[in-house]
This record gives sequence, C-alpha cells and structure tokens, in this order.
Amino acid sequence: MTEQPRRPVATYETYQEAERAVDHLSDQGFPVERVAIIGQDVRLVEQVVGRMDYGRAALHGAASGALPGALIGWLFGLLDWVDPLVSALLVALYGLIFGAIVGALFGLLLHALQGGRRDFASVRSMQPSRYDVVVDEAVADEAVRLLGGLRTTGVGGRPAHT
Repeated sequence: MTEQPRRPVATYETYQEAERAVDHLSDQGFPVERVAIIGQDVRLVEQVVGRMDYGRAALHGAASGALPGALIGWLFGLLDWVDPLVSALLVALYGLIFGAIVGALFGLLLHALQGGRRDFASVRSMQPSRYDVVVDEAVADEAVRLLGGLRTTGVGGRPAHT
C-alpha cells in the first residue's frame, strides 16, 4: 500500500474548527477517508494543579491501587479460587481495601524517595499551535472549492500556503 502525496488545504487555530471543516466536507459528499487533521508546532504544557504532600501522595496512591485491587479480587471471586462460598463482590471489596492500602503505601514511599524535588501535582498535555487539514493531492482542488463556502467563526479558517 503506497501513501498518496498530500497537500494542506486549510489551517485552523483550534481543533474544533478543523473538525468542523472536515464535517463540512463530509456533508458535501467529499471522500473524507482521504483527509487528515495534523497538529503543527506541538508543545508540552504542564499545568500545576496543587501542592503535593504526604497526605495527598497517600490519597493519590490509594486511589490508584483501589481499582486494580477490586478488579483482581472480583476475578478471584468469579473463578472461586478462594472459597466457593465467598461471593465475588465480597472478595472484590477485600481487594479494593487491600489495593487502596498498598497503593497508599507506594504513594508515600515514592513521595519520600523524591526528597522534596517535586512537591506539586500537575497535568501534562500536548498542544499544537495550529491544525492543518490535508487531503490527497488528487482531490485537493475539490476540497479547497468546498471549504471556500464554509463560514468560519473567530480567527481560524485561512487557506493553507501551497
């Protein structure tokens, strides 16, 4: 399978605008399997959401360990590996409690091992500065024509430099 050469037909500042353009092409009967949305100039953004101390480290660890513990306990209960009279829900509850305790201990341990180098919690995301709508070269002129009739909101929706 060979990849078709592609050409940018429009550039948008938000993903929603690029998505709206592709939806417009789809509504017009354009072969959207020949379209891609490509984020350009990607940067890593780390948003700090709060201070991390031993209590929060234990809480985050407990939350991370509770679900896997409950799932493993539930599976043990379903397969009757522990005792045929013990219900799967009861073993799942024990697994949840055990997973939360083990997770809290690991959270405390990892926070202590960092030695105060990272006393904050954060969320990381990748954010492109713009989104290019690209199409196969063979149908690019048709895409440009169809997108010409699309009204854009705000500052997005400019033709791509070709």
